[in-house]
Amino acid sequence: MAEEEETASFDEEVLAGVYNRGLELEKAGDLDGAEAAYREALTIDPADHCGASVRLAAMGRDTAPDAMPEAYVATLFDQHADVFEAILVDQLGYCVPLLLREQLRSHAPGPYNTGLDLGCGTGLTGEALGDICEAMTGVDLSEKIVEIAFDREVYTDLYVGEAVAFLEEFEDDDGQRPVYDLIAATDVFPYLGKVERIVAAAADRLNPGGVFGFSTETLPDEALGGKDYLVGPKRRYAHSQGYLTRVLEAHGFTILAMDPITVRLEEGEPVPGHLVLARRG
Repeated sequence: MAEEEETASFDEEVLAGVYNRGLELEKAGDLDGAEAAYREALTIDPADHCGASVRLAAMGRDTAPDAMPEAYVATLFDQHADVFEAILVDQLGYCVPLLLREQLRSHAPGPYNTGLDLGCGTGLTGEALGDICEAMTGVDLSEKIVEIAFDREVYTDLYVGEAVAFLEEFEDDDGQRPVYDLIAATDVFPYLGKVERIVAAAADRLNPGGVFGFSTETLPDEALGGKDYLVGPKRRYAHSQGYLTRVLEAHGFTILAMDPITVRLEEGEPVPGHLVLARRG
């Protein structure tokens, strides 16, 4: 795999030392020193397994990348695969899959013949939607997470891959490009900045009348400062409601619901976001 080649091309101990120095300086309030360390980390590892570019954006020391580095996201979830669900559900109070299930019940109850779960994680969304979708495909960037999802036995097919690339490029064994009646992306948009590609690709993968359901995180208008998106203080992307609306409508979607929700807890405080349901024309 490409990520394995990238890992082998630098000294992991050296990278860890530089990155940890950046963390310590940032915690101590020395943002200039932290910036220098994070930029050094990016020089050592341009693929950015540590997420130094995200740290720089959250500090306001660089523009936000269009999306979080794939190497960083895969490393993050691989490292926490065994405790991922316990942390997400038990500690962070995450229940977005169940909220999506209720939103679908109210606005587009189905049933659906085929579904695609982007960023499927351990299978929480696949399980929540199992009674309304006959055949569900899951895809996630973390191989270890996919292995756990496989054991849940809620997916017809499972693949390791990045969500947007999967939508744009995937073909089955017969060379066909599958299309779906329902696409879910719970907790995917917080790892993406620009959303034009994922929305366009989702529209292309949906049957006419198909439904796209996803969650986002947001910040107060004064924190967003008129921007469409930015990396928030917790190093996840926040999107404005207006930006989401414009992009969805530009790609032929009719918005069925855009409900404010609490996505999860962070240090005991609720993280605001939106749960969006849109139908392809």
